[in-house]
Amino acid sequence: MTQQRTSIDGFVPNNRGRHVGFTSRPVSPAVGDRIRMRRPSLHNPNSGAAPAGNHIATTRLNSRSALPEFTTYTTSQATGSANHMASESMSQAGASAFGQAEGRGRRSARNSAGRQRNGSGKKASFWKRVSWKKVAKRTGLILGIIVLLGAGWFGWKIFKTTAKVFGGGGNALGFLKSTTLKGEDKGRVNILLAGVSSDDPGHEGGELTDSIMLISIDTKNHKAMLLSIPRDLWVNIPGNGHAKINAANIYGEDDNFSEAGYPAGGMGLLENIVSDNFGLPIHYYAKINYSAFRDAVNAVGGISVNIQSTDKRGFYDPNISYVDKGPLKLANGVQTLDGQTALNFARARGDPTGDGRVAYGYAQSDFTRTQNQRLMMVALKDKVTSGGVVTNPLKISQLFDVVAKNMKTDLEPSEIHRLYDINKQITGNNVESLSLNDADGVNLLQNYNGGGQSALAPAAGPDNYSQIQLFLKKKMSNDPVIKEAAKVVVLNGGETSGLATKEQTYLISKGINVVAVDDAPATPGATIILDQTTKKADGTSAKPATLAKLKQLFPGSGSTSPAKVGYPTADFVVILGTNQKAPSTSSSSNN
Repeated sequence: MTQQRTSIDGFVPNNRGRHVGFTSRPVSPAVGDRIRMRRPSLHNPNSGAAPAGNHIATTRLNSRSALPEFTTYTTSQATGSANHMASESMSQAGASAFGQAEGRGRRSARNSAGRQRNGSGKKASFWKRVSWKKVAKRTGLILGIIVLLGAGWFGWKIFKTTAKVFGGGGNALGFLKSTTLKGEDKGRVNILLAGVSSDDPGHEGGELTDSIMLISIDTKNHKAMLLSIPRDLWVNIPGNGHAKINAANIYGEDDNFSEAGYPAGGMGLLENIVSDNFGLPIHYYAKINYSAFRDAVNAVGGISVNIQSTDKRGFYDPNISYVDKGPLKLANGVQTLDGQTALNFARARGDPTGDGRVAYGYAQSDFTRTQNQRLMMVALKDKVTSGGVVTNPLKISQLFDVVAKNMKTDLEPSEIHRLYDINKQITGNNVESLSLNDADGVNLLQNYNGGGQSALAPAAGPDNYSQIQLFLKKKMSNDPVIKEAAKVVVLNGGETSGLATKEQTYLISKGINVVAVDDAPATPGATIILDQTTKKADGTSAKPATLAKLKQLFPGSGSTSPAKVGYPTADFVVILGTNQKAPSTSSSSNN
């Protein structure tokens, strides 16, 4: 009995086939394609079970080759295989014909439906055949992915910025909420802004605060005030004696300054000095490298400023180097400045060059420079809060980068959010620019020789900041007496020595501007108040709030002087009578 062999398919043939070899002609391309496209069935489903032994094992070369295909048959398979292939060919031909007919039927139905939809024999347009529901869904998905990626990137940017600006202690999520600012409950928030050049490796004394500015925000009336503090102001630096105020930051860093109510380090010491001398609280600080101003201006696409020099030619300073786009030259009128030009303008003060080139437009040197700085600060503020910046993610990102690289502050992220909300409500017309050398037409400073250095001191005398404090109170207060800033002279006509000086201190604490004290002829009885203001049309005082306050503080006072007292430029002259007693710490003895 002949042993049967099992093929690799597991099929057992009925008998052992005779090896025929390979065909002497290539297989028909049609047949070859069918063989390559699909594996032959072991049986024809349309003709019942396949005969035993109809196993086909096929080995072929590349179908595109011109060589014949190698085919192995068993003897009992030759006829069956031919029949099987013929049957399959006929079946496929029938299926193909049926498929073509069915396809023509479907296309005809679609064309007919199309003609019914568009009312013509033409095919419906592409836009009518588009599935807008799918388009909208996919577009929304794509936009959603973009928004998520953008939000993630922006969140990372905020986190990175807070880590740098707040020394790793800032809460990045704080930007999402708003926190009430210190001083906001009293309607006034004061921020000390200091500019340094620590980012300039070639600049000696990079930690000297060569630009100091006080920003005071009226949170109730949506107004702001910018006051430049001269870098050469001669002040007492606790623990180090007198020096220029721009050195306070360095002393504070070297001494590791630490005092309750102030931040640690150099900016804390600077806050302490400004608060003590100027008589007002400092709620926050920001220390910024000079290059931050340049980069911020570039980030918002430049700023526009109205150049108004006292020189009809504008401003010219030859000290700016060529690599910094110097020398600086700006004509009067509205000019658009890029970052580098704005930085040059903020630094220029018209110093002589020593090579014969002469600057113009800087009649007041550093005071002119600080005036230009305040001008550009307002312009930058307006640009940052404009719609073209706050709605532009790229510009906001660039501003975050500027802040991260160049600023240190004790403002928390949530407080910055609140500060931004308040700032949006303050227009450029409600920002007042102030200078101590031109305080409503009065110079509150004087040149001073401080230990061989050319410096500045209060006009009232070194360390006497009473006039400066009164000026700031007038600008910051809503008190009508303080806002009138009437000039008051106090004369001692009584019998108590030093009484006029004591009353001066007391009146200043009440917001009254006492500009001079002196002696007067003996004035028996009550104190006299002389109103020397230019009267209104109805004959009343031009500064009624001050007059009412003086009468309150000196009850029973008269208004007629027995003799001429001088001081014609004073608004009010107070002549202390013999009945006047020295004031207490809280009120006048007669109040």
